[in-house]
Amino acid sequence: MALKQYLAQKLEQRLSPQQIQLMKLLQVPTMELDQRIKQEIEENPALEEGAEEKDEDEFDNEDDYDKDDDNDDADFDISAYIDEDGSDYKTKANNTSKDDEERVIPLSGEQSFQEKMTEQLHLLDMDDVQFMIADTIIGNIDESGYLNREIEAIVDDLAFSANITTTEKEVEEVLIIIQDLDPAGVGARDLKECLLIQINRKQDGDITKYTAKIILEQFFDEFTKKHYDKISKKLEIEDQDLKEAVAEILKLNPKPGGSMKESSKNHQQIIPDFMITEFEGRLELTLNGRNAPELKVSRDYEQMLRTYAEGAKTSRSDKDALQFVKQKLDGAKWFIDAIKQRQNTLLLTMNAIMEYQKEYFLTGDETNFKPMILKDIAEIVSLDISTISRVANSKYVQTGYGIFSLKYFFSESLSTDSGEEVSTREVKKILSEAIEGEKKKRPLTDEKLADLLREKGYNIARRTVAKYREQLNIPVARLRKEL
Repeated sequence: MALKQYLAQKLEQRLSPQQIQLMKLLQVPTMELDQRIKQEIEENPALEEGAEEKDEDEFDNEDDYDKDDDNDDADFDISAYIDEDGSDYKTKANNTSKDDEERVIPLSGEQSFQEKMTEQLHLLDMDDVQFMIADTIIGNIDESGYLNREIEAIVDDLAFSANITTTEKEVEEVLIIIQDLDPAGVGARDLKECLLIQINRKQDGDITKYTAKIILEQFFDEFTKKHYDKISKKLEIEDQDLKEAVAEILKLNPKPGGSMKESSKNHQQIIPDFMITEFEGRLELTLNGRNAPELKVSRDYEQMLRTYAEGAKTSRSDKDALQFVKQKLDGAKWFIDAIKQRQNTLLLTMNAIMEYQKEYFLTGDETNFKPMILKDIAEIVSLDISTISRVANSKYVQTGYGIFSLKYFFSESLSTDSGEEVSTREVKKILSEAIEGEKKKRPLTDEKLADLLREKGYNIARRTVAKYREQLNIPVARLRKEL
């Protein structure tokens, strides 16, 4: 087939760099916005923090561009302002040889769970072979504290990787030593063994703890299925004694490795993007000050533009410098405009949400939630649904009733017997209250919960109740049973 050359016209939609920048800024929360602004200031020297200063003889960039640039407007290309690899300006130099040795000071990090376990090994009286076996076992313990590897597989690993010939019995003996380490229950191969290790450490002659041990050893399946009647009948004990023994078991930690992980975990602090306050029955919305930073274009760079523009007609170097300065100035202006547009979009969207859910913000009662989806807010503010989604992403609002994610206020609708549209959050609230008030000896099944909701006018099927219950992280009735 011969190659042919022809002309064709086509219409396609492309996002400008400014639009892409705005979309990225819309979805970042307050904390990330601080970092994003600092990064932009580091990369673009024409952007500075602080209030913009104005005087009478402020330099007009657009007029001087037209006067001093040799290129006509028709020949001007936006690609000259944007460099994909940032070769015009870099924040660090790369002038070292490949042979140069780079020396850096390593920074100490948080110890892992396995490292803390290995530290305890050094305090034990073990020979080299036992230490290698113990180190291999610890390396196979997961973050929850369980050994999920077969003893036979560990024997093979030691033979192939460390050239250590051992037996399953020797590995079992070392495993028992590891199970005596802290935290209690570490090194167990299943939940039953984990709980037994912990209850054995607590044995001090107390009859309740002894009963708990017998339950775990002989009636573990019945305990997990909450068949308390069978346990009390076989052990011939009173319900009160069984209740105390079960309470002792519930004090144990099913994930011993997670306790060390949680203690070293850094908890992220939430900074609300919006604040809603009530004053004499009126709601007032304010934007977090960090979302409205004071940014300005560097006056030094504007002066540089004027200087280079005067010599650009005669000097090639001045012309290249002029192009570089123009690029940085435009980038600074684009970023400032994007930040301002971000502020306006956030306030516009949050104000629409506040007015839509006004009854809730005034009372704090979840039953006053109105069904609301992204499309409802998009129609009010005349923006695209994707824009509303970006605004709601990772944003928080502080109210008189707590700090909530914006996604918390969006919910689907449900029709009552009277035909009224109510929020599914209202139904979940009623469902949650019904489960909290149930008799724990005979918890309500999903079918009974559905009947209870029907009595209140909510026509909901049993499978829908089960779905809402799972979304609330509430277990089935059998697992909610208590003595």
